[in-house]
Amino acid sequence: MSLTFDHVTLGQRVLFGSGKAAVNLAAEVARLGSERVMVIASESELPMARDVASGIEVALWHDEVVMHVPVEVAERARAAAAEAGIDLIVSVGGGSTTGLAKAVALTSGIPIVAVPTTYAGSEATNVWGLTEGARKTTGVDERVLPATVVYDAALTLTLPVPLSVASGLNGMAHCVDSLWGPRADPINAAMAAEGIRALANGLPAIVADPTGAEGAPGREQALYGAYLAAVSFASAGSGMHHKICHVLGGTFNLPHAQTHATVLPYVLAFNAPYAPEAAGRIAAAFGTADALEGLQALRERLDAPRALADLGFSEAGIAEAVAVALPAIPANNPRPVTEKNLTALLRAALTGEDPKTLTDELD
Repeated sequence: MSLTFDHVTLGQRVLFGSGKAAVNLAAEVARLGSERVMVIASESELPMARDVASGIEVALWHDEVVMHVPVEVAERARAAAAEAGIDLIVSVGGGSTTGLAKAVALTSGIPIVAVPTTYAGSEATNVWGLTEGARKTTGVDERVLPATVVYDAALTLTLPVPLSVASGLNGMAHCVDSLWGPRADPINAAMAAEGIRALANGLPAIVADPTGAEGAPGREQALYGAYLAAVSFASAGSGMHHKICHVLGGTFNLPHAQTHATVLPYVLAFNAPYAPEAAGRIAAAFGTADALEGLQALRERLDAPRALADLGFSEAGIAEAVAVALPAIPANNPRPVTEKNLTALLRAALTGEDPKTLTDELD
C-alpha cells in the first residue's frame, strides 16, 4: 500500500539540558541580538524566572498570568510590551505563561524564547488561545511559534506530583489526539507513539521518586515526551479531545491540565474501536495488548484525576458543553459524534465511571 500525505515540520530551535537553562537562555538572547527583553512569569514562578534570566539584561518583568488567557489580560501585556519597546519575549512557566507570550506575539510579531516548567507542550506549537465572554477561541499563526525552546528538567522539580501527573497526561492527550487529528499523517503518528512511550516511562518515575535519582531522569523523559507530543499535535491539528477540553476550560473555567487528564480515557474509549491502527500504535507504546487498558493501568499507577465533578463541573453544564463542542469536533473523527453519544461521554467523565461503558450501543 503506497503512502500519500502532506506533512509540515515547524521551524524551531530546541536547547535541551538539565541545569543549563540560564546558560542556554543567555546564549540564545545573544545569538538573536535582542536588546529589549520582556520576561513573562507568574508571580509564584518569578524567583525561578530571575535565576533563569540571571545572565541577561531584562527591560521588563511581567507577572500577570491568568489561566486560559483572558483577552483583557492579553491586552495589558501587549500594551506593556509596546510601551517598553520590547524586541524579545522570554516566557518562563507553564501553558498559561506561554499562552500569554503567544498572545503578545500574535499582534506584535515579537519573537519568543520559551522556557517551560511543565509538560503542557504549548511552547512547541503555533496554536494560540484566548478567552472572552466564557468562550475560548483558538487559532494557528506562525507568529506565535516560539523561535527557541529552552528545556531544563531541573525547572520541573518544584512541580508538585499531582500537577506533574496532570500535566504529563495533558501531553499524552496531545499524542492521542494527533493520531486522528484533521491532518494526521505517519510522521506525526511516529512522534506521537514515541511521546506516549516516553511519558509512560517518565511519569511513574516522578511519582515514585519526585526529586531523587529516579525522578530526575523521569522528568527528563516526561519533558522529552511532552515536546514530541506537542510537535505531533501541531502538525496533526486539534482533534475531538481538545475541542471538548477547550470548551470545558473556556466556558466553565475548569483547570487545564486536570481536565485533559480526566477526559482522555473517555475519548480514547470512544474512538479506539473505530480507529484500530491508532489504537494499535497506542497499545504498542504502552507495551500492552489494548490501548485503553494500557492507559488505565498507567493512570492507576499515577493516581490520576478521575472525575470532572471533582474539578467543579456539574450535570447542569453538560447540555451547554455539548452544544458548543459538537460543531467544533472535526468531521474526520473516527467515530461519528452525535448529541447523544457526546452527552453520554461527558456524563461518564463527570462521575468518573468506567470508560468501557462507552460502547457501540450509544450510536
